Amino acid sequence: MTSERIYTVVVADDFRISRSFFELYIGQAARYRLVKSFHTAQETVDWCLKNDVDLLILDVLMREGIDGLTAAQQIKEAKPEISIILVTSTAEADWEKRAQEIGVDGFWYKEYSETSLLELMDEVMAGKTVFPGQTPQLNLGNASREQFTERELDVLRELTQGKSNEEIAQALGISLNGVKFHIKNLLEKTGFSNRLMLVVHANACGIVSGRSVIRKEN
Repeated sequence: MTSERIYTVVVADDFRISRSFFELYIGQAARYRLVKSFHTAQETVDWCLKNDVDLLILDVLMREGIDGLTAAQQIKEAKPEISIILVTSTAEADWEKRAQEIGVDGFWYKEYSETSLLELMDEVMAGKTVFPGQTPQLNLGNASREQFTERELDVLRELTQGKSNEEIAQALGISLNGVKFHIKNLLEKTGFSNRLMLVVHANACGIVSGRSVIRKEN
């Protein structure tokens, strides 16, 4: 009787709590062995290109350096045999599409997936490509995420970082009046009476991330 194969796993997440969860979760899984844990995507790429590993669990958003999608693409181009599961708390349909184009093997929403991470890992290591198929519906006040324009989401993302109107205008390369216009629209759509309530609820529901993921060039 042959023993069941043990798969080696690397995890990468810049939030310590999330990273600790993955480490603990994998440590308790009989079929998997954690070999490395990183807090940046670039460290992950550097290690994976020099070492053998079966599975990489990689957060999409990183506060420092390259994002998870960029890292996944670099790894898949050099070592396509490494299975990659991208994870995120932010619902972005474009990320799933880009991940599929890159050749990522699985996609998992931290707070929204009905399938457990371990189940997804088992499916991916069995040779399946697993994507949710439907992006979780996120609401902010009276509006769903789909009701906001990309520019409104850009402004909201900057707002959640505590930036002033002037700082937002400079960061996004738009006029001060343009910033005020988008904030006014955000308040009207959500039904919140002031920007503080808007920011608090945006942070709570995770409708925008602290930084943008680099979009694929056309």
